[in-house]
Amino acid sequence: MANNTFPRSARILTTEEYDKVFKNPVRASESGVLVLARKNEELQCSRLGLVIPKKVLKRAVWRNRVKRIARETFRLNQHSLHNLDLVVIARPKIEDKSNSELSAIFKRLWLQISHRLEK
Repeated sequence: MANNTFPRSARILTTEEYDKVFKNPVRASESGVLVLARKNEELQCSRLGLVIPKKVLKRAVWRNRVKRIARETFRLNQHSLHNLDLVVIARPKIEDKSNSELSAIFKRLWLQISHRLEK
């Protein structure tokens, strides 16, 4: 049985780690969400970073909802994402999406990114 936890080691934490992803990333986007990704040769697991600006989602409740859904879909799909560093960036129009729509969007974006980086 797969271990579907989301430990600290599965998170992008420092500015240097974010900067590595921002330099020459593979991109995938849908309405309201942009995902940047890069292969990670150093670690044996995928990691997730979140950029949910106040300018896009004013209320903390709205930002936390997007983060929670992104983390949950990543946690459930992390084994199909082999050694990737992923950064999710919220864009305008994300507030119009329901929880199920956001979940489906993130699942599609994880698949897109993994297919693009396998090539």
